[in-house]
Amino acid sequence: MELQGLRAIVTGGASGLGAATAQYLAAQGAKVTIFDLDEARGTALANEIGGNFARTDVTSEESVQAAITTAVDAMGGIDALVNCAGIATGERVVGRDGPHSLEGFARTININLVGSFNVLRLAAAEMAKNEGPERGAIVNTASIAAFDGQKGQAAYAASKGGIAGMTLPLARDLATQGIRVCAIAPGIFATPMMKGLPQEVQDTLAAEVTFPKRLGDPEEYARLAGFLISCGYMNGEVIRLDGALRMR
Repeated sequence: MELQGLRAIVTGGASGLGAATAQYLAAQGAKVTIFDLDEARGTALANEIGGNFARTDVTSEESVQAAITTAVDAMGGIDALVNCAGIATGERVVGRDGPHSLEGFARTININLVGSFNVLRLAAAEMAKNEGPERGAIVNTASIAAFDGQKGQAAYAASKGGIAGMTLPLARDLATQGIRVCAIAPGIFATPMMKGLPQEVQDTLAAEVTFPKRLGDPEEYARLAGFLISCGYMNGEVIRLDGALRMR
């Protein structure tokens, strides 16, 4: 699947890994529609890359369906989806204020895991309408927390473990539709949230990476996403992108 002329949706595309992916795909000649709740930043980036924006709550079927319709109207169809929308949370199972908030746990699962599946299923239904043996490609965002979850990451690790765990069954389910599914499990990346931390904290985190000893560049995520979309034999795989970091 060529990136030139590709019709792609990027969720969480207004910032961080999603913004880098939207910019990279557009630079390769793809048509891009950004799904995000941040209308100001999403619209600005869409205008910058010559793409489109749809304000989207990934946890809402109605919101996502309306955004899918916007994307199809703007691009003439959908060939690829990169799911980057999500939240990072931290809370101990039993902390100073008592047990872990059930609402907080459910919210993390709902946005990161259910939200990704919600967009995926509706986008895949549109991809299935395409012609040819290969009709679509999907890249979800897991995390190394799915495998090396830290203290306070029960909710986040569970949500990202779900992304990793559903990759193969999704690929098997969608094979008859000519749609491939992979996932990227990023390590520590220099996203706006991470850059907001004190420099000494960033340096300490970077020192934990095996090699190279730095934070990941969001464009590196974007280039891998582009490769997974373009390489027709990549399917059903979860790829760590972490400089060989193994969290302890």
